[in-house]
Amino acid sequence: MDAIDRHIIKLLQENARISLKTMAEKTFLSSPAVSARIDRLEREGIITGYHAVVDPMKLGYHILAYINLNVQPEDKAKFYAYAEEMPNVLECSCVTGEYSMIMKVAFSSTMELDQFIGQLQKFGKTSTRIVFSTHVGPRGVDAGPETV
Repeated sequence: MDAIDRHIIKLLQENARISLKTMAEKTFLSSPAVSARIDRLEREGIITGYHAVVDPMKLGYHILAYINLNVQPEDKAKFYAYAEEMPNVLECSCVTGEYSMIMKVAFSSTMELDQFIGQLQKFGKTSTRIVFSTHVGPRGVDAGPETV
């Protein structure tokens, strides 16, 4: 991966709908050359998908929270299956520390969140934090030096 690949990744992370023509202008390549690089980055698994970023509040999800959960190793497979089926679970990661899992969830009310936490507690102890505000939103990772 060279600096041009890194620049293409940065551009796509900023706006996945950017045109090949615009990327070509910004990287000083032809559109077919940019397209070939993107195809290769996809084949290599560096680019894994393209996603729309939506505002949960505007879809009626007024409660954003992080839930820590302590799941015993023998229950992880069952828990993962449960989490994957729950549309309100935005992210779920296995972590180090006092709790074994952290989940990012979105609900329309605290009552719905409370009911969900009640269901989670069959897997283990929970600790929940409701988000008041987010000052650094979702963003892409730093792809490294990109001198174009």
